[in-house]
Amino acid sequence: MTTLKIGMKRVMAQGVFDILHPGHLYYLSESAKKGDELYVVIARDSRIKDKKNIFFGENERREIIESIEMVDCAELGSEGNLFDSVEKICPDIITIGHDQEFDIDVLKHQLKKSGFENIEIVRIPECKREGLRSSSEMKKKIKDLNGNDSFISVVKNGNQ
Repeated sequence: MTTLKIGMKRVMAQGVFDILHPGHLYYLSESAKKGDELYVVIARDSRIKDKKNIFFGENERREIIESIEMVDCAELGSEGNLFDSVEKICPDIITIGHDQEFDIDVLKHQLKKSGFENIEIVRIPECKREGLRSSSEMKKKIKDLNGNDSFISVVKNGNQ
């Protein structure tokens, strides 16, 4: 972990980032604009495999995100407490994607209760553009063409 210079702001973004698409790049670039350093936390396979079909494994997703120029550091999220990454990264700002199901007021309360009182929470708006804008849309097309064998984890109830 690098130490910030006085007055610099560290931003933490998080997500699954399976099958990178322009909406992800928009979220990351808008997040990067909020501060001086962008740290990205990649959801662990163990936390999402029962909720989403996964095309890339966690280490592949981390490697892809880490290669993006605007990202200063990409790391896997915690297997334990969700706030372990917050403690490790020490962000000034946490960004939430437009489609991430976090209630900002609840998240602020949970952060404060866990001892993180001065973190700003910012919801990044949806990327407005034509074409495929979500991993779910892309995965549906892949599934329609190739079936479930394309995924390393397949949700049994049909969710994407």
